Amino acid sequence: MFDLTELERAHAIVGQAVPVTPAHAWPLLAQRLGTQVVVKHENHTPIGAFKVRGGLVYLERLKRERPNIPGIISATRGNHGQSLAFAASRHGVPAVIYMPRGNSVEKNRAMKTFGAELVEHGEDFQAAREEAARRAQFACLHMVPSFHPDLVLGVATYALELFRAAPDLDILYVPIGQGSGICGCIMARDLLGLKTEIVGVQSTEAPSYALSFAAGKIVTTQTSNTLADGMATRIPDEDAFALIRKGASRIVQVTDAEVAAAIRAYWTDTHNLAEGAGAAALAAAIQEKAKLLGKRVGLVLSGGNIDFDLFKQWVVA
Repeated sequence: MFDLTELERAHAIVGQAVPVTPAHAWPLLAQRLGTQVVVKHENHTPIGAFKVRGGLVYLERLKRERPNIPGIISATRGNHGQSLAFAASRHGVPAVIYMPRGNSVEKNRAMKTFGAELVEHGEDFQAAREEAARRAQFACLHMVPSFHPDLVLGVATYALELFRAAPDLDILYVPIGQGSGICGCIMARDLLGLKTEIVGVQSTEAPSYALSFAAGKIVTTQTSNTLADGMATRIPDEDAFALIRKGASRIVQVTDAEVAAAIRAYWTDTHNLAEGAGAAALAAAIQEKAKLLGKRVGLVLSGGNIDFDLFKQWVVA
């Protein structure tokens, strides 16, 4: 997909807008898990999530190769759309973002603030994505997919930072939505020649990648009703699945209740706010605590964009 030189160049592109995010070892989390823990804080980017990196790299190439591009269009549950809106605004490119009805109020507001035109359509991400693709055709807009080599290249820069700060990680837990994050981690690990075991995390309510991994072929689901919207995927991307199947050791499924407990743990142990997908890695590590004794564990806190009402429902109540 890309080599280390290309990854280094992507890191320089991302670095123009996103400082290196922290990788902290939190004593209370270590106490909770009974082992050494390092958290990669992608909740500390300009959009509060790792996705910003992919949007910056994708738009840089698109604008360079097609300087007169009339606009972009895509679908999202929030962070992908924020990433594209943020990057598009830096390049002066109009952005249209589709999302399902009932999407995160705060994420929608952020996308608008970055200058995107928002359109609500359908009951889930898949319906919004299909409608965005139809509009792209008749409106002559460039359709940005949810998974693409340039998006993976961009988000792999956080893995490059993490693995260089903590090259001795035994295991790394990574949430899976459409797959760019875990694929970026797999690519960065392999390019650096490390042996870190990479474990994907999905919701029990949206387990399409986990089911596919177990079956050895693409398996879709009819619903994706998790409150952790960043993991609400029904149909795996074939290219992402191929890389995950080759480079991940397994995929752990976590319940919404386990995610809520992990959000509370992040808040009490580190005073960091995590969205559902952002807390999923910790939820999986807590579930597998007995397997982690004596291991150095990495957790990707992929984002902190959680609606206040959901935060109250999951954490305060």
